[in-house]
Amino acid sequence: MIKTPYYLIDKSKLLRNMEKIAYVREHSGAKALLALKCFATWSVFDLMSQYMDGTTSSSLNEVKLGKLKFGGETHAYSVAYADDEIEEVLAHSDKIIFNSIGQLERFEAASANQVRGLRLNPGVSSSEFLIADPSRPFSRLGEWDAAKVERVLDRISGFMIHNNCENSDFALFDQMLSQIEEKFGTLLAQPQISWVSLGGGIHFTGDGYPLDRFCARLKAFAERYGVQLYLEPGEAAITLSTSLEVTVLDTLYNGKQLAIVDSSIEAHMLDLLIYRQNAKMEPCDGPHEYMVCGKSCLAGDIFGEFRFDHELKVGDRLSFIDAAGYTMVKKNWFNGVNMPAIAVRQLDGSVELVREFGFDDFVNSLS
Repeated sequence: MIKTPYYLIDKSKLLRNMEKIAYVREHSGAKALLALKCFATWSVFDLMSQYMDGTTSSSLNEVKLGKLKFGGETHAYSVAYADDEIEEVLAHSDKIIFNSIGQLERFEAASANQVRGLRLNPGVSSSEFLIADPSRPFSRLGEWDAAKVERVLDRISGFMIHNNCENSDFALFDQMLSQIEEKFGTLLAQPQISWVSLGGGIHFTGDGYPLDRFCARLKAFAERYGVQLYLEPGEAAITLSTSLEVTVLDTLYNGKQLAIVDSSIEAHMLDLLIYRQNAKMEPCDGPHEYMVCGKSCLAGDIFGEFRFDHELKVGDRLSFIDAAGYTMVKKNWFNGVNMPAIAVRQLDGSVELVREFGFDDFVNSLS
């Protein structure tokens, strides 16, 4: 048995998402780029690259990872590029997307031979959380003034518009896309604009999502403006493909039954802490309820409350499902808690341990 904690990526579950992405590509004409900010575990890129067109990034390191480990198209985006990294960004990307007109003008000469785009901010989004809302008041993410953008159209050939966040509602997606067309339609229709990325955050691989209506809407948009559409699935690419496997280290009662495990939300599932959400387990309505807690010293290091068919005891193994997105890319060494290993269940059912982390990794992350 692999020593816990570890992330277990199941390729057969990953394949279900890949097949839905392939369906959307075929029936809509849109291309799909993996959003590395959400998931960048390159040990499964061999499978993913068969079903996706490339990667999109948020930093120099992600650009290089996408180019070297995934292949296909490599889109570079950053909220702001620095002078000392722009040359490497350009060398490892097929398209570069600037967040602002100021950045476009600053690196106009350096990027003269590159396919260039600009991020637009339509002022609407699906985010329920202010911290993640790209259209929040005073947002720094993209240009919102169409008249200003019109003056630099001769320097770009496409746009990126990312305003969907955990959006599983097709009607809301459709509504916001219509608002984008209303606000930026004149820009989109310009003959020099040949591609548009609609970003990520669209949960079209979820159960019950109307894929055919989604494909038809994308195709109609692309045909109306004569553009190649791109999608940037992150969560949609890896949803329900991965678990975080942990072991119970202690149990106690303090008004509630508590179980402490050898993992930590702050170190291993940081988004749970940021968004104050619970981890997920397979549903169980057993009679034994426990608050499952992490082993760090943070008082709020709590995975959530769950029901079990049996009383938990030291040594029991637990499995948190849907644990791929924004976990491995955010894991950290808080408290020096052991970093989860990474394992992959191959399509033939065999499990391969692909990466372990030890004391040397902890030391080398510091100085």
